[in-house]
Amino acid sequence: MLERFSLYGFLKNQKYYEPFLLLVFLEKGLSFFQIGLLIAFRELAVTIMEVPSGALADSHGRRLCMAGSMAGYIVSFVVFGFSSSFFLLFTAMFFFAIGDAFRTGTHKAMIFKWLENQGRLNEKTRVYGVTRSWSKMGTALSSIIAAALVWRTGTFSSVFLFCIPPYLINLINLLSYPKDLEGKDHGRKSLRDTVSMMKTSVVDAVKFRPLRNLMLETMGFQGIHKVTGDYIQPILKTMVVSIPLLAGLQGDRGSASLAGGVYFLLALLGIFGSRFSHRLVTASGGASKSASVLWWTDLLCYSLLIPMLLLKWYIGAVSVFLVLELIQNLWRPMQVSRFDHVSPGNRRATVLSIESQAKSFSAMIYAPVLGLLVDVSGLWVLGVAGATVAIAVMIMRNRSVPEIL
Repeated sequence: MLERFSLYGFLKNQKYYEPFLLLVFLEKGLSFFQIGLLIAFRELAVTIMEVPSGALADSHGRRLCMAGSMAGYIVSFVVFGFSSSFFLLFTAMFFFAIGDAFRTGTHKAMIFKWLENQGRLNEKTRVYGVTRSWSKMGTALSSIIAAALVWRTGTFSSVFLFCIPPYLINLINLLSYPKDLEGKDHGRKSLRDTVSMMKTSVVDAVKFRPLRNLMLETMGFQGIHKVTGDYIQPILKTMVVSIPLLAGLQGDRGSASLAGGVYFLLALLGIFGSRFSHRLVTASGGASKSASVLWWTDLLCYSLLIPMLLLKWYIGAVSVFLVLELIQNLWRPMQVSRFDHVSPGNRRATVLSIESQAKSFSAMIYAPVLGLLVDVSGLWVLGVAGATVAIAVMIMRNRSVPEIL
């Protein structure tokens, strides 16, 4: 099953639009504020659907929810590929949100259920890191393919349509997972039971201090990166004109080449971070201590972005974005394991969905605010936002650090 879990991640990350998402929207004539509104709408939809999807997955079928996720993505790719209407793009974002909401948390719960069945739960950080590294290998390959597709088609928007075949293959892969990964309560609960499970998990996340603090950390660490990370794309597009080899290329081929190469490096760093996350936990003496190390690194990176973007030292800024991607991937397997450690076994997907919902909720707030600030003041505000969030969460952690792991 480990190979099939890894195949899922590899195929899921055939996101040929990822290196160009902001450039796609800019190509369609949108401002950063409009882009922020689209992203906020997507995250709002994810926030609304996230916990119900996790509860439904736990009670009525994880494989079915994963299949619904792939279907939602495919519909969104069609609309993104053919539409330039600002309002129709909201439809695409809605179906994309369905894909995100029914996927996050659910597949992790299936991995942890398999480990539980195998008596290997103590390996969860390492195993999740391995499967995540295969996702990043998929990202690395997709970055190269994406650049080639833009070279061939001459536009950014068309790459969405090429995402459909790997997602169809993944749909078949997911539907063939064994039934024992559904969980022991699968198929035994009514709609009322599902709603009750959802309410209980939300209350736990708010009242149970370890869960609440982990939620705040997710909102600060991953939520802000989810929004700021894509701003590397306009930076790369600006850099193209200063690189003679790329500046002379027709259309968007120069931007595609540079973005594809940088995203390939981001993916390689993701592979390394995912594979070695468990070693950082061991070397630091526990997940809470390793989280402290990553928080200080996060604060340093965003602080460095402020002068670099003000002075338009874009090579330095891109280097900082690379480090931020590395620490994100060191963080993710560790954080998922911390959540699983305090989650009841029959509600894993629900709690992990709430964790993803927290990230989406924070991104929903950050996206339009940052978009407006970038339109008005420039890209340097990204560093201010990231550093401010890091300081706020680190103060919270110092006052009340959850004793987890």
